[in-house]
Amino acid sequence: MNSDRLASLIRVVSKESRGEPGYWSFEVEKRELVVITDEAADRMRIMTPVVEESALSSEDLRVLLAANFDRALDARYAVARGYLWSVFLHPLTTLTDAQFLGVEQVVKLAQNYGTSYTSSDLVFQGSQN
Repeated sequence: MNSDRLASLIRVVSKESRGEPGYWSFEVEKRELVVITDEAADRMRIMTPVVEESALSSEDLRVLLAANFDRALDARYAVARGYLWSVFLHPLTTLTDAQFLGVEQVVKLAQNYGTSYTSSDLVFQGSQN
């Protein structure tokens, strides 16, 4: 994967995207997503804000950590810059088209905040709550 291929995949998932190699924003299912790449560090992230960090209680944080373990799958909840985010991180060069098109997990995880905290219909059954 590289920035040019990533730009073409972004156009597949969203008719209107803004940005340039290294940073794009676009909308999927009424959620604003951002893709950031760093080719020198071989990293890529897809993310969308969920809620302001100040709205989270300590119990919310416990639930989010548990969700990251068994329900979030490839996407994750993360706190940064004053917000809770739904985010997917991956090495850029080994990212496949199918993995990027899994951007849907980021969207679903954000949408399911406060309810099931899941990124898809799959739930990893290896944990006890």
